[in-house]
Amino acid sequence: MNMIQAINSAMDVMMARDSGVVVMGEDVGYFGGVFRATAGLQAKYGKTRVFDTPITECGIIGVAVGMGAYGLRPVPEIQFADYIYPALDQLVSEAARLRYRSAGDFTAPITVRSPFGGGIFGGQTHSQSPEGIFTHVSGLKTVIPSTPYDAKGLLIASIEDNDPTIFFEPKRIYNGPFHGHYDKPATTWANHPGGEVPEGYYRIELGKAAITRPGNDVTIIAYGTMVHVATTTVEETGIDAEIIDLRTLVPLDIETIEASVKKTGRCVIIHEATRTGGYGAELAALVQERCFYHLEAPIERVTGFDTPYPHSLEWAYFPGPVRIGEALKKVMRN
Repeated sequence: MNMIQAINSAMDVMMARDSGVVVMGEDVGYFGGVFRATAGLQAKYGKTRVFDTPITECGIIGVAVGMGAYGLRPVPEIQFADYIYPALDQLVSEAARLRYRSAGDFTAPITVRSPFGGGIFGGQTHSQSPEGIFTHVSGLKTVIPSTPYDAKGLLIASIEDNDPTIFFEPKRIYNGPFHGHYDKPATTWANHPGGEVPEGYYRIELGKAAITRPGNDVTIIAYGTMVHVATTTVEETGIDAEIIDLRTLVPLDIETIEASVKKTGRCVIIHEATRTGGYGAELAALVQERCFYHLEAPIERVTGFDTPYPHSLEWAYFPGPVRIGEALKKVMRN
């Protein structure tokens, strides 16, 4: 399966297992979603469990919070992460706080799916990476897979979780990682070497990172598309880097990060979002607090630039092998 198929399979599995799981959003029903992630689900489970909504993100999430409080497990889709901002009040003021405000009487077991990031020539309003906003909010969990296998297992775990989860899907790798170089568009796709995705039920525990490449000289922390870009860079530079795929940003597997950095003595953090206030800043602070006496070089961040998303220059905006390679060589010189 590619990532789209794996996400579809996860929702199919959970709808079959739990009649309380419902899918909702703009064009998710008959049309099957703008990226076809919900294709076939309405035909299989009916219009009361897979249904289209008006174009009102605030309303979509507000309804989902209410459905969750009454015992359902809604999986609302926000068509693009760029459209999620009208729903912030419902997510921040209602979903994230419901368990605490009700002293545990109510929960918001909702999983908000949304494609995020660039790479499909979507322009300024279809390409943003707003994960840092949600990792700041206590009470929300934030999940970003990098492979089809992880996408299915993490989505199942998110749907089963009793707290609200923001599930960002890197659409640049919806159909597989780019084949070839990562600093320019590719015209062909390649299947991820991780193997097949099981048809049935399995889950990947939230809060557990994966070491996708063991190494001894430097730790690379990444998530989503950037895991593949980092892998390409390491192969090109020949540096013996250990690559950590966070998989879930909140809860964070800080233990895996700490053990790796203490072993390598160096750390490079990569994300596509803008630099200032990005999640990499929090990661850098945590690494400094826990690993200061083991560091052989300053922590490096390779990120998007502090500009509005540049449609015509998006492939210069992305962290690619050139900029990541420079960061790796810089920390290795120390």
